[in-house]
Amino acid sequence: MNTLYNKRILLGISGSIAAYKSAEITRRLRELEADVRVVMTRAAMEFITPLTMQALSGNPVHSELLDTTAEAAMGHIELARWADLILLAPASADLIARLASGRADDLLSAVCLASKARIAIAPAMNQGMWGKQATQDNIATLKQRDVSVLGPAQGLQACGDIGLGRLLEPADLIESCTSLFRNGLMTGRHILITAGPTREPIDPVRYISNRSSGKMGFALARAAIEAGAKVTLIAGPVSLATPDGVTRIDVETASQMHQAVHHHVTQCDIFIATAAVADYKPGLQAVNKIKKTADEMQLKLVRTHDILSSVATLSSAPYTVGFAAETDNVLDYARAKMERKKLDIIVANSVGPTKGFDQDDNEVDVLWSQGHIHLEQTSKTLLAQKLIKIIAERINANNTTENTGRKTR
Repeated sequence: MNTLYNKRILLGISGSIAAYKSAEITRRLRELEADVRVVMTRAAMEFITPLTMQALSGNPVHSELLDTTAEAAMGHIELARWADLILLAPASADLIARLASGRADDLLSAVCLASKARIAIAPAMNQGMWGKQATQDNIATLKQRDVSVLGPAQGLQACGDIGLGRLLEPADLIESCTSLFRNGLMTGRHILITAGPTREPIDPVRYISNRSSGKMGFALARAAIEAGAKVTLIAGPVSLATPDGVTRIDVETASQMHQAVHHHVTQCDIFIATAAVADYKPGLQAVNKIKKTADEMQLKLVRTHDILSSVATLSSAPYTVGFAAETDNVLDYARAKMERKKLDIIVANSVGPTKGFDQDDNEVDVLWSQGHIHLEQTSKTLLAQKLIKIIAERINANNTTENTGRKTR
């Protein structure tokens, strides 16, 4: 299972002879279809050139904190929001000390301080520097802040010493990064997810649909797999690759999605309905293409099946999570929808021409009967991981059955 697919990895390179390995790390990350951006300290550029890292990453390399070419001269904030994982490899003793003390006077340390993404450091330094109490105290401080420490390895060093302090080999670092995205929050669970739009035919060439891209649902499917769940994904017409390990069922209309959901829902513990299912469909579908003859045409629409309500009200309903895409009064409409449809959780977001649908980033509010969490704008990949964690926590809080995860009503 490739858990790095489509992940946003910010690779930070500091001043160490081991910086030459950063080129191989970048190449391997790209092979696993991660999106890689590189931030280099000035010292790092003495060991490996920005041009090399730009060629390998496919993106411009960033090095200056006060860069007027960056968006609104706030490039460190943009990078901090962009990343799913910040990997510092190599992380010198100086960089580790700066992070531990909360410094932010260069681009790399500022990005780390501003970001809510997971941070992993791969130390690389002389064995004497690694063994000093000051360095070990700094490492302990970072671990207390949930920074992952990858390595160091033991062996012959560039200075001729032998001991701990070598940067992990690229293959080992990649495996460690992969494991950071895996957890056992949903081990033993079977999650059914719907994603994307539906299309409701008017005639053989026209249909009613919406702007849903399916990206959120596919990100949730990937995050659920990483959390150890078995995942069935029912997808409307989207052009997205199926996440590794996911069983995918393609449908087109609301009726087909309703049928597929109820065929599989009895086998699942959790139902997450991210699909933007059409609320209405044409009352009659023309057998042949409708010709353009009149200045006006009336189209009679009828309601489609309410898939979410039909699942949530089953006698043995799974734990049910709905989504609400609204243009105004987002929280009020979402909570009313949650109560009306008897949902356990609802995820609400504001949508418009430049937000929500067909975007790589989003921000949402997660609501349940006695609670509310706001998740700030970040990538849908990171949002999905946070949502899966919240769902797992709420299931545990609701005293669900140990083996099946079905809720008690």
